[in-house]
Amino acid sequence: MLTLLVAAFGMAFALLAPGIASAVGESVTGTLQTSRSGPIQGVEVKVETADGTEIQSVDTDEDGRFTVPVPGPGQYVVTLAEGDLPAGVDLGTNGDSVTVTVGPGRTQPVNFGLVDGTSNAGGGSIEAVQLLVDGIRFGLLIAVCAVGLSLIFGTTGLTNFAHGELVTIGAVIAWYINVRGGVPLIPATIIAMIAGAGVGILNERGLWRPLRRRGTGLVAALVVSIGLSLVLRYLIQIIYGGFSNPYADYQSQRAVDYGVFTMTNRSLASIAVSVVVLVLVALMLQRTKIGKAMRAVSDNRDLAASSGIDVDRVILVVWMMGGALATLGGVLLGLSDQVQWDMGFRLLLLMFAGVTLGGLGTAYGALVGSLIVGVFVQMSTLIIPSDVKYVGGLLLLIVILVVRPQGILGSRARIG
Repeated sequence: MLTLLVAAFGMAFALLAPGIASAVGESVTGTLQTSRSGPIQGVEVKVETADGTEIQSVDTDEDGRFTVPVPGPGQYVVTLAEGDLPAGVDLGTNGDSVTVTVGPGRTQPVNFGLVDGTSNAGGGSIEAVQLLVDGIRFGLLIAVCAVGLSLIFGTTGLTNFAHGELVTIGAVIAWYINVRGGVPLIPATIIAMIAGAGVGILNERGLWRPLRRRGTGLVAALVVSIGLSLVLRYLIQIIYGGFSNPYADYQSQRAVDYGVFTMTNRSLASIAVSVVVLVLVALMLQRTKIGKAMRAVSDNRDLAASSGIDVDRVILVVWMMGGALATLGGVLLGLSDQVQWDMGFRLLLLMFAGVTLGGLGTAYGALVGSLIVGVFVQMSTLIIPSDVKYVGGLLLLIVILVVRPQGILGSRARIG
């Protein structure tokens, strides 16, 4: 069954992306923009090898983007012409040169960290408010992805390490439909969510249900999910490539100044979509027959089955919903961080942190825990480097679990 599952994923991606697999190559890319200026066009960017051999110089386009192919993996120095920057825009802490390491078949993003006077304007409190807002947006995004992970654990007991790949699959499918197919991002997202629900069905019917019927233990199922995660992740890399690509829509947006913080319209839309979706999920769990059945199966599967609930049907719906929500979360993550082959895997630990922090198996716990993790991760950059901010979220998880092992909304009976 596992072989059939992997083959089905490969066929699906191959239909969406004919000929893309052969396009693997190395390059460096980046976008020059600030909150006030928006995209910065016409800045010369030069790429050299580590020993100073120039490879190519390009100017940023109207969207502030540049991409330079490089001859192979290795270290490269990327330098921008400071004199081409507009008035009021200065170099960040990186200076005018950044050294990056390009891996095999990978497009390496470059960040110059330009400043325009908006950062820390008005004192540290303004920066704290900005990070708080960013943390709420990030936490809601984690929650959208993690709700399905939590429900799957609650109804089946499975700790699904392949859930991050559902996030990536959704983002990649939406990218192909939007960029390669020329379909606007909103309908492309809807199509990708339908595909994500289909991937959830394929997971449940093709792999996990047969394993449950064979009496496979939870530890063995955990190992299978880790193997499935590795297979899918590198299958995506083979087909999609090591690229970091944006969607065609909603990229070149100036941040709107709301007084104490700034935010682009796409970030505001991401928050609104996340809130609406999570409210709808909560209403579904509380008011609908299938939602009540999900909660019953999560509380006691044997008792729910003896009460006449079709447990297999409920689990199938949970997988469908989990796949669709993971897909939506992948698209929202792709809007802010661009689409990458390992984006879901990098988010996976934070999803687990949110689910565990809130209480294993509870959808509301996943929401609360994810919000706390998102806000803490962003706010932690006030005192620690942003490169290690994800570590702060995991340290918070450890501290909370020492004080309250069952999580914030979890029950001791569920854990013990």
